[in-house]
Amino acid sequence: MTFLIQQTLLYAVPLMIVALAGVFAERSGIINLALEGIMIFGAFIGVLFVRSMQPLFADAVIQGNWLALQGFELLAMLVSAALGAAFSLLLSFASVNLKADQTIGGTALNLMAPALVLFLVRVLVNQNTLQMENGDAASWFMLKKSTFGIDKSTNLGFLGETFLNKVYLATYICILVFVILSVILYKTRFGLRLRSCGENPQAADSLGINVYKMRYAGTTISGALAGMGGFVYALTTANCTANGDVAGFGFLALAVMIFGNWKPLNIAGASLLFGLFKCVAAAYSSIDLNGDGRFLLAELGISSHLYRMLPYLVTLAVLAFTSKKSRAPKAEGIPYDQGSR
Repeated sequence: MTFLIQQTLLYAVPLMIVALAGVFAERSGIINLALEGIMIFGAFIGVLFVRSMQPLFADAVIQGNWLALQGFELLAMLVSAALGAAFSLLLSFASVNLKADQTIGGTALNLMAPALVLFLVRVLVNQNTLQMENGDAASWFMLKKSTFGIDKSTNLGFLGETFLNKVYLATYICILVFVILSVILYKTRFGLRLRSCGENPQAADSLGINVYKMRYAGTTISGALAGMGGFVYALTTANCTANGDVAGFGFLALAVMIFGNWKPLNIAGASLLFGLFKCVAAAYSSIDLNGDGRFLLAELGISSHLYRMLPYLVTLAVLAFTSKKSRAPKAEGIPYDQGSR
């Protein structure tokens, strides 16, 4: 159960933070289909930052200075968020200033991001994958018992072993960011103004709210969260590598957002559900459900390809049964013209 919970969180947390990114954009009135592309770009920027700064923090690994390493990890997340926000400005400019079709704009960014990342990776390292120069993400950034000065043989109990041993600080930072931004979106004046621009921008404008600025703000926050989510995905599930692919997590996040009906609490539950199926797909051969040393899922004789398809089959099924009940913001995807009423 410890392994299952830890692996589920590794997959669920990036989904959760990127789905919230979609909420911020769409609550402001902009359809952000570019979440996949921004994740890819954010993953690349984060891995590139880690690779570039790695020599400066090599001594921290040797000395066991985990505080410095966690600060390094946090800094990489901030850089990924900043460049993800900058990348999302392309969508903001096309949607707000040029009043272009937002679906086409998002699709264009999804096509451009992997091509740009692969080109830069080939230029920088002459390979198809960018990764750390030495060591791996687990040895550098994973929190272990020794991080807290606890002997390896010490039994921390179920909660301690699950949430303190062999986990990433980035997972908990994303959960904290998710909670804070959810409160901002629904319990603050800024959040109310942002949501009003996605429901009735004409009414919001009549009250003195700058719809253009609020839509820029929503899309920029969305880009920052998606960029951060891309790096967290690359760090925790891809061993801090970037190759122009995030396994469709951006599109899965869109499904989670729709399934969660654009509400943070529902999105958190949906992310855990999808994260569980993603965990099963990735680690079905090593999941011991009964604790007796038998891997029942592997012994069923089901093709491994079916397990890998499972998260996406579940996505299709969930959307087929829930999309009719979901309620999107009324003005999303509609370019705002200040001269029209």
